[in-house]
Amino acid sequence: MNLPTPAVVAERSAHPIPRWALLLLCAAYVLPGLFGRDPWRNADLTAFGYMASIAQGHAPWLQPAIAGLPAEGGLLPYWIGGLFIKLLPFLEPSLAARIPFGLMLAAVLALVWYSCLHLARTEAAQPVAFAFGGEAHAVDYARAMADGSLLALIASLGLLRLGHETTPEILQLLGITLFVYGLAAVPFRRWKSRLALLLSLTVLATSGAPAVALALAVGALWLTHRSVYDEARQLLPWLLGAMVLATLAAWPMHGWAWRIHANGRSPLEWLRLVGWFCWPAWPLALWSMWRWRAHLQRRHLSVPALAAAVPLLCSLLMNADERALLLALPPLAVLASFALPTFQRSASALLDWFSVFFFSAGAIFLWLYYSALQLGWPAKFLANVRRLAQGYEPDFGWLTFVLATLGTLAWIWLVRWRTTRHRHAIWKSLALPAGGVALAWLLAMTLGLHPLNYARSNKPLVERIGARLPAEVDCIAAPGLPLHVLAALEFQGGWTVQATQPLDRSACSFGLISQGDAAAAPPAGWQAVAVVRRPTERTGSYVVLHRLR
Repeated sequence: MNLPTPAVVAERSAHPIPRWALLLLCAAYVLPGLFGRDPWRNADLTAFGYMASIAQGHAPWLQPAIAGLPAEGGLLPYWIGGLFIKLLPFLEPSLAARIPFGLMLAAVLALVWYSCLHLARTEAAQPVAFAFGGEAHAVDYARAMADGSLLALIASLGLLRLGHETTPEILQLLGITLFVYGLAAVPFRRWKSRLALLLSLTVLATSGAPAVALALAVGALWLTHRSVYDEARQLLPWLLGAMVLATLAAWPMHGWAWRIHANGRSPLEWLRLVGWFCWPAWPLALWSMWRWRAHLQRRHLSVPALAAAVPLLCSLLMNADERALLLALPPLAVLASFALPTFQRSASALLDWFSVFFFSAGAIFLWLYYSALQLGWPAKFLANVRRLAQGYEPDFGWLTFVLATLGTLAWIWLVRWRTTRHRHAIWKSLALPAGGVALAWLLAMTLGLHPLNYARSNKPLVERIGARLPAEVDCIAAPGLPLHVLAALEFQGGWTVQATQPLDRSACSFGLISQGDAAAAPPAGWQAVAVVRRPTERTGSYVVLHRLR
């Protein structure tokens, strides 16, 4: 029995976003931050270190390593980054490694759009037919819904920073989005869906998430077994083959690892993380589940719900891990789009005005800081920068200034478009949240790129360490230091670094340890040369050591 759907959509409400505007928004979201910056410390710099280690011959391809410490998890992301470093020797290595991950983010955006398009085309997802006609046509409705899912993904706060890094999680993000597309396209693209499922589970397994791949596959087996589409039921042997392929591929790729923490953060902390990380997709997704509750077993709800539930559970089990939670954003965005045809006008207005005030205030704040750096006004803002980033010298670039100005003008136009006219498109409620997030990222990566790079890069630390070392250094012993510091020493400082042996067994003439490890006096047989720290931090100092002869 076909139940009536809660979607009531008139023909005039199914107008899609102009393609040029949608592509421009995606470019404003993907391209900033791709150029003109160093790898930022922690996961971004660590992943680059593994990629550079195999590309520059410091470690074998089957065992990427930083200072002798091998990588954990899947090897495929490091292989891709290392391959691009070798293929693009005329580019700075970190930029060459970042390019394929920027392409992956663009592919995630495209796959979310197509996944929602195919799910919205199914009969159970169609809006109510009017008695005298005038309802939205099926294809127009599906395209408008796909536009809404793309806006929901761009508006998600958690994707803003983690989605622009060079880490294995970006490849995992592509894998789970490809999985959603594979299930969504089954009734319309038989062979594309089969290949997508084979590839998606293998990508997940070889990039460090084989358990996620198997959990998704088990859920997909249940969904396809119950499906009313013959094409979906014919997918069963392909899913079984994909499970076997993913399981086997994970072993030589070092994909299997235990990452569940028995004693971690409380569920309340996890809920707080979900609250801001998945905003605004999660409230819209919940609203979709409520309004379409009579259709929960239909594929336009069950497919994204399954794909979102697995990473949500993994994040909870992994000590409220935000990188595991990242994988839930694409299916949540697809699920959120089905709230748009049922969204109440008051809720839409609240989301609009919140976006206007929040992102406009953020843009004004960034422009004031930029003015302080370039013109010295407001003086208090400049004093804050001088206090927080010792030794920082502002830099002016015409290109970044022009791009930031154009982005700000586009935001003003978007606000005026949304607030002065009554638009009927079903995706209208997400235009300002998505545009605001894209503006925030564009301004941060233009007006704030230079100071952010100074604060987030390890290069200033490496330069301070280098000033305390002679021109010729045989090697640096650095046991116990964080991987991102070791990667910076190796690939930004150009030194040979050993971190696998303690200082008393190292043959290096110089050493580097954290100040906490040095305690009151340097280790036996070593002399402290200097204490250095990042110019943007007051803690976390490092002691440069020289071996006594």
